[in-house]
This record gives sequence, C-alpha cells and structure tokens, in this order.
Amino acid sequence: MQFGVTLPQIKRTWAEARDAAIEFDQLGYDHLWVCDHLYGVPRADVPILEAWSQLAAVAAITERAQLGTLVTPPLFRNPAVLAKQIATIDNISNGRVIVGLGGGWFEDEFTGYGVEFPGTLDRLAALDEMAELMIRMWTEEQVTFHGRWAKADGVYCEPKPIRKPPVLIGGSGETHLMGVAVKHGDIWNNTAVTQSRLGEKIAALHRRCDDLDRDPATIQVSQQCTVVIAETMERAEADVEKAVKVFGEHLGMEIRNSGIWGDPGRVIQLIEQHRDLGCSHLMIEFFGRDTREPARLFAESVLPAFAA
Repeated sequence: MQFGVTLPQIKRTWAEARDAAIEFDQLGYDHLWVCDHLYGVPRADVPILEAWSQLAAVAAITERAQLGTLVTPPLFRNPAVLAKQIATIDNISNGRVIVGLGGGWFEDEFTGYGVEFPGTLDRLAALDEMAELMIRMWTEEQVTFHGRWAKADGVYCEPKPIRKPPVLIGGSGETHLMGVAVKHGDIWNNTAVTQSRLGEKIAALHRRCDDLDRDPATIQVSQQCTVVIAETMERAEADVEKAVKVFGEHLGMEIRNSGIWGDPGRVIQLIEQHRDLGCSHLMIEFFGRDTREPARLFAESVLPAFAA
C-alpha cells in the first residue's frame, strides 16, 4: 500500500500549506495532493490556492514525496502549455510529479473564468485528447497534434520531465471515463462518493481493460477518502459525528458507513479490506482543523503496519 495525504488549500494560507507539506514529507507519506478547483467548492467566494502553482512551490521545499492533483480537468488550461508547466515542476521536484486528470464537474468555476463547459461526453473527449497530447510531449522530441479540443504544431517540450510522469485518471464513470483511464492511465482513482462501491468499480475497470486489450495488472487502483482517526474509539465516534455534520448527510454518512475511521487498530483493519479488494493507494484527507495532528497519529500507528 502507498499512502498519500491532501495539503491545506481551501480557506488556508500558504504558510499552513507549506508547514504541512514539509511535515507530511518528513513523516513518510508517499505522495501529497491538492484539488484542482478554481473556486472553493461548493461556493465561488471560498478562498482556494491554485493547484499547480501550489505544487510548484511544494516541489521546491520537499524532498521525497510524490506530488499530484486530484484532479485536473480539461479546458481550464491550454493542454500543451500545461504539459510544459508540469515538465518544469517535475524538474523542480527531481521527478516526483503524478499527473491527476479527470472530467471536471463544477460548472460555475468553468463559466466564471470564461472557460467552455461542454456536456459530459465532450469533456471526456477533451480529457482523452489532453492526456494523449501531454504524454506525447513528455516522451517525443517534437509533436504535432490536431484534435477537436487540443492542438499543437511541431511543439517542443524541453527540458523533458525527469521521468514520464505517471498519469492518474480519477472518476467513477464505468464506460467513457474508465476507457480514458485504460488508454492513458497508470493509476485509476475511485472517488470518495463511491468508496462503498470500490469492489464493484474495480470489476468495471477490469471489464474495460478486457474491452481495450489491456492487462488489468498494469493499472493501479487508488481510493480517495476521508480518514477520521483518534487514539480511542470513543474519541473517534465523536469525531466521525462531527464529520457527518461538516460534510453533510450524503458524504458524511458515506464516511460513517463505508469510510475509514476509528482507533488505529480499526483503521488498519479497514485499510486491509480496501487492499483485499485490489486497492494499492489511499489518497487521504484527514479530518480536523489542523490535519497534521491526525497525520502524525496515522504515521506513528498505521503506516508501520503496511511497511514493505
């Protein structure tokens, strides 16, 4: 198992994000994540740090953890320019970038910034083109690409990334989204709202692998999730009730009924259940105002149980 943790970003200062990134890196987490939204979901006026700018800064102050987005949609940015930006961040980080991509869903942030928000199938077609163009730019000397949504004419991307950045495709759609994941992805990420259906979703992913003639063993599975951890079950029970109120009835009850919460022993058992289904990465949002506190407890009491 590999364990990633989300960085402070929404209604948080850069100083908070910086301090957390340094500590999470030192605690031994495998990767650090930010969400790629232009508005602080669900309200447009909620402050949020821009994802790739934040990762560029984090790349310069951390040493070992990989860095990624959950997830970058198409059309926010020119995909060829974004490929160049990512290559630069990968050089700053000495080869630690994971490129998380998805279809996008929050229409207000697209239209508010003057970005087209087409229908779902068109956004997924744009995602497909975006992934193909960026991968080619990282691996080929010069690229010409004329798609409907992405274009480049004899473009160079130099310097190349230190490595070809792994591509994560996030989303729960079993046909078109998973098709993009199978074509281009190194990792497929299941969303937090479908955590309880992880086994079902992995089965769907494997069917798409069969459809597109890809060995399912060559694509890794990650689960995006909230983790509520405390030293005792009594404290964990109280904290998970707070989480239900904070996240709302739908997602909050998903956390309580199917999520990862409890004292360290129970948390380990629940992670083992995810691993047994075929999940090899957890992308964790710790519950709490200062997420460094639960992250420390998790690092001390849970990570050793999954050490290689």
